[in-house]
Amino acid sequence: MSNRTRSILKAIAVIMVLLAVAMQLQWVLIPAISIYKFWFVVIAFGVLLISSK
Repeated sequence: MSNRTRSILKAIAVIMVLLAVAMQLQWVLIPAISIYKFWFVVIAFGVLLISSK
């Protein structure tokens, strides 16, 4: 896996966690995915683990 791919995956993981936090603080309201906030964080953690060396 190239460094560019790792960087992109890490950025995606950070964006997913920030989105989950923003939805928890009710800064962003997305009703369709609001019930999956926990799973967003779990998937982001998995992506971060995959992208780490």
